[in-house]
Amino acid sequence: MAKLTVNSYEELAARLGEKIGESEWLLVDQERINLFADATLDHQWIHVEPERAKVESPYKSTIAHGYLTLSLLPHMWQEIIEVNNLKMMVNYGMDKMRFGRPVLVNSRIRLVASLDSIENLRGICKAGIKFQIEIEGERKPALEGIATFLYYFE
Repeated sequence: MAKLTVNSYEELAARLGEKIGESEWLLVDQERINLFADATLDHQWIHVEPERAKVESPYKSTIAHGYLTLSLLPHMWQEIIEVNNLKMMVNYGMDKMRFGRPVLVNSRIRLVASLDSIENLRGICKAGIKFQIEIEGERKPALEGIATFLYYFE
């Protein structure tokens, strides 16, 4: 699926209820997990100790932090859509967010998104994006929910 390009509130609103797209697959390797652990000061062994995880973890490997998976959403969102004529975009909130499956080290994930809601707030576009972060080869998503962004068009 090609990257969607929109230039205005009206063009985005025309996509209400539609699947916007899918990102490329993204590898979640141990280096990415370790860097996230360093950035967030969350060094729980299930994330950063591969040898211990092989023995003690029910998954037999390290797993990505749930918030690492969530933090990759903006990167993958930009692979799906290009919104032009913006002064800025702001993260507004998350709703109905659920972690479904852990992301094991060296798994690949991708974002699948659709436009769930859209509202014009005195010139500010409030868009609710229904998303799933899928794990390659798994039926159940790693994460799903609704991300709300505020788009300030020029």
